[in-house]
Amino acid sequence: MTFYVIDRIEGKIAVVVGDDGRSFDLPARQLPPGCREGTVLRVEARSGAINWSQAVIDEAERRKRLERDRETLRRLGEADRGGDVKL
Repeated sequence: MTFYVIDRIEGKIAVVVGDDGRSFDLPARQLPPGCREGTVLRVEARSGAINWSQAVIDEAERRKRLERDRETLRRLGEADRGGDVKL
């Protein structure tokens, strides 16, 4: 199972970035309804090929990632003794 995040949507093209760092420019119509910037997709890749029609929006994974990122920002703010990090 691989996760991808919709980085941005530019007109009819969605830019999707995988956890492995690869990015793809896809017609937005190939993605599940309701996708927007920040949506996390769960996709099975077989033999290296990605079947985007089988992508599923994973809201639980999105929430988990947001919470992890909030915690990282909180820790960075606490560790910034010089006031260089503005949150």
